[in-house]
Amino acid sequence: MSLTNAQKKQYRLIGHSLNPVVMIAGNGLTEAVLTEIDRALEDHELIKIRISITDRDIRNALIAEISKVMKSETVQVIGKVALFYRAALEPNPKLSNLLR
Repeated sequence: MSLTNAQKKQYRLIGHSLNPVVMIAGNGLTEAVLTEIDRALEDHELIKIRISITDRDIRNALIAEISKVMKSETVQVIGKVALFYRAALEPNPKLSNLLR
């Protein structure tokens, strides 16, 4: 499930106006955080996640782990904010950031 450059450009444009829906801090990826990310991806398809960890290597490892565990694509990373995409099984036009 690799995104084309045109898709990434379109998703970055949409993601620019989004606010982070999940924030990860010192406790890292707990089961509750993973559940919330999964719910948000299923509802919205395109989400921002803020990772408030100062070490860049740990932050990049968390981003890679989220992509792997959630079977999602990392669209963009700017500083401590990452934009993730995963197609919903049944997109809801009222919730999806792509269909609004």
